Amino acid sequence: MKSVSVEKLSISFGAIKVLNDVDFSVEKGECFGLVGESGSGKSTVLRCASLLFDNWKGEIKFGDRSVNEMTLEERCRTMQMVFQDPYGSLHPRHSIRTVLSEPLKIHGIADREERMERALVEVGLPAGFLDRYPHQLSGGQRQRVAIARALILEPDVLLLDEPTSALDVSVQAEIINLLVRLREEKGFTYLMVSHDLAVIDHMCDRFAVMQAGRITEVLPREAILGNQATDPYARELIGASLAYEHAM
Repeated sequence: MKSVSVEKLSISFGAIKVLNDVDFSVEKGECFGLVGESGSGKSTVLRCASLLFDNWKGEIKFGDRSVNEMTLEERCRTMQMVFQDPYGSLHPRHSIRTVLSEPLKIHGIADREERMERALVEVGLPAGFLDRYPHQLSGGQRQRVAIARALILEPDVLLLDEPTSALDVSVQAEIINLLVRLREEKGFTYLMVSHDLAVIDHMCDRFAVMQAGRITEVLPREAILGNQATDPYARELIGASLAYEHAM
């Protein structure tokens, strides 16, 4: 497995600076969270790390390799991303077999049928789902397929962009538990964006609070209970989350 390090990460869109000298590191096998209000830059960090955005400045490393120095094949084998909306990230006219087989074909990997079936079983779906299409699946099942697609090349790092927020509450816990189990079994390193501190508390070892493109504070998961943050914005964010949970 590989660590992740982000140093002096900055990006602007026109005159708007979206990220401003973001620094953090993620240990091998750790789940590290990014939290903050909408527009704080959380998801932009993941898009920079995956090179969906490539006009950023700074450095992002997986292990001891800069993401900019990796070949496309090396990058795909090192990290994969799970997006927020599973229906939007799966082609509606492609069967699950096509979704899972394409990465294997591109990378010249043999025993494709076995790998595809194993990937589905690992995310709690029957192998018979290979010939279904996204519209034939529930939201939770589609997200399981998206996770299987991320697993199919056996990467070291998973970038998780609010992987449960588009799902019904009853399904969210299933996907969270699935991700926890996969990390325990395979030793993945997770970099996870979430607006839900309950998810961060359940999954992450540490988390960074972001505001206006900057990291205000990095905290251990235990800091959520009792609101042990020292930065005023981080304290306000955690306090609001705790108050909401108590009101429910």
